[in-house]
Amino acid sequence: MKYIGLITVRSRSSRLKKKFLLNFGKFRVIEHIIKRCLVNKITPIVCTTKNTEDNIIINIAKELKVDFFRGSEKNKIKRWHDCAKKFQIKYFHTIDADDPFFDPKSIKRSLNLCRKSYDIVYPSKVSKEGGGSEGYSFSVKSIKSIYKNLFKFKININYLDTEMIDPFIISNKFKKTILKGPKYEIKRARLTLDYKEDYKMLCKIVKAKGNFSSREEINNFLKKNKYIIKINYHKTHDWKKKQKQSNLRF
Repeated sequence: MKYIGLITVRSRSSRLKKKFLLNFGKFRVIEHIIKRCLVNKITPIVCTTKNTEDNIIINIAKELKVDFFRGSEKNKIKRWHDCAKKFQIKYFHTIDADDPFFDPKSIKRSLNLCRKSYDIVYPSKVSKEGGGSEGYSFSVKSIKSIYKNLFKFKININYLDTEMIDPFIISNKFKKTILKGPKYEIKRARLTLDYKEDYKMLCKIVKAKGNFSSREEINNFLKKNKYIIKINYHKTHDWKKKQKQSNLRF
């Protein structure tokens, strides 16, 4: 069974500039994300923009001999849709380059649910609130329908900002579910990369556990070293505020 992960990455991050090029253990962040996929038998497709500044992302993908796609900068739903169409993908999982310690086991569970019973599988509550363990799983049916619905917005579809995607998944005809987190998940810990405090915290983990430790091992490490969690957890408030502001637009 093939598990496909679309790695969503671009240079124009608003808070931590070009974070995908930061050193992270033995690799740079984007290299780490790609290699973590490969080690865990997830087929990565680097999904970036047509901006010239993202040429470096394509060069890295080529060096690591993985597929890539270039599409809309602002509209990542369109980017995923067009990528899935190009590679004739039936099911895929979204992997943000913001989540360096994504959980391969959770991603595979999510995709298995999508294949068997659902059109969309949402990330677990803990992951969505900063845990960074998994993203969304989509069927080709659902992503096509969501994409088609974007045309109702009176704006050029390439410039429609879908950074916060939940307001755009509004159809009741989809069979949807939220992934249940594993027993080893850890609450009130922020493992996503948006701020310098996040980078400091995540570097503590990669220094202690390496690039390819399982999420269970990482979570157990954090439970024993709770001081590390305190480095950046307060930034979750900033993230929630941004998400709320984005949702209010719709």
